[in-house]
Amino acid sequence: MAFLASLLHLLWMTVTVVPYTLAILVVRAFGGHSRSRYRIARAWLKLSVDAARWFIGIRTRVTGMEHLPTDPSQGVVLLVKHQSTYETFLMPAIMPRPLAYVFKRELLRIPFFGWSIGSLDMIHIDRGQRAEAFGKVLAQGRRLLAQGTWVIMFPEGTRAARGERGQYKSGGARLAIEAGVPVVPVAVTSAKVWPRKAFVKRPGTVDVSIGRVIPTTGRSPDELMREVEEWIEAEMRRLDPEAYATNGAAAGARPGQAGR
Repeated sequence: MAFLASLLHLLWMTVTVVPYTLAILVVRAFGGHSRSRYRIARAWLKLSVDAARWFIGIRTRVTGMEHLPTDPSQGVVLLVKHQSTYETFLMPAIMPRPLAYVFKRELLRIPFFGWSIGSLDMIHIDRGQRAEAFGKVLAQGRRLLAQGTWVIMFPEGTRAARGERGQYKSGGARLAIEAGVPVVPVAVTSAKVWPRKAFVKRPGTVDVSIGRVIPTTGRSPDELMREVEEWIEAEMRRLDPEAYATNGAAAGARPGQAGR
């Protein structure tokens, strides 16, 4: 039953992405504003999140929305726990401001989905060219943040399995400090229902906890990222204690640190 539900959800997304992508491309061809294209993309992402509830039974419980800045001109760097594809769909659907992802350019090759994100004002990078890639993140990130767009980054870089901690990188903290904007940490327990690299999803509730705004003035990137990491990982243990109890003491360690 779970396999069939997951298959139906995938088919739903595959079919519905086509008209939304075409709408984005038409708006772009006629010189439509990037915010208009973003609204179309956001509508499809929200539809996909809703479809996960309809077909699979995946629900979302969000806390901490009151911590988000209300000034529409205030840029923010969101630093989000990364466990599955689900949060990449969910964040634009629940956030009150337009988001710009930093993503690998290989995603642009995906038919329709890649064409859509390539038509949005986001930051695609070549991970093989690290110095050039981060220079692009800084240049485009500062521009977007100055416009009031929120930049979203996954500091672990890749998806971490449930109950595990990836290697937190300081790129998001560096961008926020350079741009003079705060960061907001976000914990997400998506792996409970949508495991990393898994096709079959399970019904259940994904908890999203939004932390308080962390100012960046006078902070070093490493120090700031340590604070973000400590908050996210402590919050993950609170939200999903079963995962960490199952994995034991090694669950909270970085790769290669278990048993030290």
